[in-house]
Amino acid sequence: MNTPTPPTNFSLSTHNLAIGYTPSRRPATVVADQINVALRPGELVALIGPNGAGKSTLMRTLAGMQAPLRGQVCLGKDDLHRLPADVLAKRLAVVLTERIDVGNLSAYALAALGRHPYTDWRGKLTPHDEEVVQWAMTAVGATALAHRSVNELSDGERQKVMIARALAQEPQVLILDEPTAFLDLPRRVELMRLLGTLAYTTQRAILLSTHDLDLALRVADRLWLLPSGGPLMDGIPEELAFNGALAETFQSEGVEFDSMAGTFKLHRQPCGPIGLEGEGLLGQWTARALERIGFEVVRNGGDLEIPVPVTVEVGAAQWRVKGQVGPHEFTTLADLLTYLRQPRA
Repeated sequence: MNTPTPPTNFSLSTHNLAIGYTPSRRPATVVADQINVALRPGELVALIGPNGAGKSTLMRTLAGMQAPLRGQVCLGKDDLHRLPADVLAKRLAVVLTERIDVGNLSAYALAALGRHPYTDWRGKLTPHDEEVVQWAMTAVGATALAHRSVNELSDGERQKVMIARALAQEPQVLILDEPTAFLDLPRRVELMRLLGTLAYTTQRAILLSTHDLDLALRVADRLWLLPSGGPLMDGIPEELAFNGALAETFQSEGVEFDSMAGTFKLHRQPCGPIGLEGEGLLGQWTARALERIGFEVVRNGGDLEIPVPVTVEVGAAQWRVKGQVGPHEFTTLADLLTYLRQPRA
């Protein structure tokens, strides 16, 4: 089957959107305001931000599950929140984090539920419906799972089938809430790559929310960065990295963004500077280990005006400590770290 291609004039956009909630008998609480962004066909966009910033509220509003406080969400030229449910289901699909109970359905039967907006009241699939479901299963690499019970699938396999169900709706826009939440690292990488490929090959607009910050930086075409209190920022990952937006957003969240390395690091109790002499793979991972336990690594003497108090020399599977607490030699990196972590007078 040829890949079903959505009309290119459809995209999702927001116009002066304000999101939040209205408690009973209380004034509305605005979580974020003046949101003006757009999902473009063929792009994978990752929504990231600190906990409590309003990512889930924004996702629910964009999916039509929660009304905006002000402003508008448009699907193409139409107000998303005024579209009939059956029309909306043909143009936008949602994959939620929560695991749903599907009984003893097979993976194929679950994916086929995505054709519900197109079938009659009996839910009978036409040959075209079957063709679309088979395409969706193939697109996510789940054809081998077709006859297996969903209850027997791993989390990664189940997520692929849920995405196949969403694709079977033939939507212009696909929204996923934390799709990698229950997956191990290899499956997270695999799923993110899959979504990026699907966005490009099917020319669909795909939006996902994620806490996988490093993975989002590497895979997403664009980031929507929502700091606590807003405003939402939209840009390619590299722009948000070098303009300081990522570092500023997460600086108080227990992590810090290293703009030079392009990675996030946990805040650690600082142990002060430590010298490191040694290159290659062993030197690189020794530096990573020292940084992990809180040291500021100064490579090969660095630019400090005074010598660092302790220096680690890396040899062939051997580490030598010299300076105020040396000399000592270690044959494993673990032993070196244990020694350096010991409290000293």
